[in-house]
Amino acid sequence: MSSTIAEKRRAFRALHAAGCFVLPNPWDVGSARYLASVGFKALATTSSGFAWSTGRPDNGVPRDTILAHLREVVGATDLPVNADFESGFGKDPAEVAQSVRLAIDTGIAGLSIEDSTADPKSPLLPLNVAVERIAAARRAIDEAGGDTLLVGRAENFVAGVPDLEDAIARLRAYAQAGADCLYAPGINTREQIEAVVAAVRPKPVNLLIGGPSAFTLDELTKLGVRRVSVGGALARAAWGGLVTSVQGLADGRFDSLPKEPSGGWLNSMFNDVA
Repeated sequence: MSSTIAEKRRAFRALHAAGCFVLPNPWDVGSARYLASVGFKALATTSSGFAWSTGRPDNGVPRDTILAHLREVVGATDLPVNADFESGFGKDPAEVAQSVRLAIDTGIAGLSIEDSTADPKSPLLPLNVAVERIAAARRAIDEAGGDTLLVGRAENFVAGVPDLEDAIARLRAYAQAGADCLYAPGINTREQIEAVVAAVRPKPVNLLIGGPSAFTLDELTKLGVRRVSVGGALARAAWGGLVTSVQGLADGRFDSLPKEPSGGWLNSMFNDVA
């Protein structure tokens, strides 16, 4: 490890200035080290992937555990790390600001704040409340030096409120409140992507590709997307392999156990990247 936290944050901001990059989502130290070894330029944690690794559902991990996880991932690689910081771990803006300050202290290069509530009857925070939380996160970042990237997330399409007009209104408000990058997970058509990019331009947009997609990175670059994350997809891929193998074991068979990657390959890979 050679880059300082400040250098990682500068490098992360520079990635958002032009072009488009893939921001894969490790869920633990091992997956972070592997992804770093492949040649990606930055990483992002996944709240769902990490939660599943602890035997909890998404948004079911306490703040202190998340902060410890962030420290581990940041310490595992020389790459900038963006934190999936859920809704900011605070009942009000003041608590969100406190949580953001603690997250910054872990060495992350960026963090996102969501506007969902986990309440099916009212799945999104009122816009004014959500804006106050983004503004509180912005103040906390500025007080800490201002070099940590703030991502504002409009959760409409993953929270059961697939209203593009409302999502765009939220993203614009978050941009005005100080978000450096905007993100509406769940949008997936060319028209939706173009509309979001145009609405918040020149600020960068993160696109979630959480499953098989016909889009290529070149196409998304032409649409104006600046970064592409995969959320819990890689963690789900790992779980998929486990589930397939275990189903065979439960049936009294051993033919479902994987041949690759071998233990020797994994040991060699981690010797190289440790």
